Amino acid sequence: MQMVKKIFIALFILWFMLLVCMPKQELYFKLEKELAKQGIEINEQNIDEGVFSLTIDKATVYYKGINVLNIEKIDFFTLLFYSKLQINDLLLDDSLKEMAPQKTDKLILSSSLVSPLSIAVDAKGVFGVVSGDVALKERKLHLDFLEAQEIEMIKSHLKKDEKGWHYETSF
Repeated sequence: MQMVKKIFIALFILWFMLLVCMPKQELYFKLEKELAKQGIEINEQNIDEGVFSLTIDKATVYYKGINVLNIEKIDFFTLLFYSKLQINDLLLDDSLKEMAPQKTDKLILSSSLVSPLSIAVDAKGVFGVVSGDVALKERKLHLDFLEAQEIEMIKSHLKKDEKGWHYETSF
């Protein structure tokens, strides 16, 4: 019994040290480099690294030099077996408001070890409340508009069934 206890303590210490020593900022900068190859640049005002988290304040996203969106705050939280990315106050540029809802108050993406090939999506904004998932293996995105409000600009991309409006696409 003592041996099992020592193994669990050693695994817990290893897990905790891995999270503490994880180079979160360096991983973020590597992501920025990869996005730059696609013409996407992110300028942030401040980056704070915590034991389990990484917080980015006032980020501006450019696509090929054009400002496409502004983000007030991005929080990334991980325990390795569960990760959550929360984006607060996402504002699309005025030139794109005909294509998509301009303001999203909160967007949450989360994944866990229980379903590693699926990412849960929850959002709230001028369009209402959205819930859905990204199936990585099937390469599909499904979003259900639970409380649809201002969806006139995207209605042509949505489908309606007995549950309400939803959006599906493959990537």
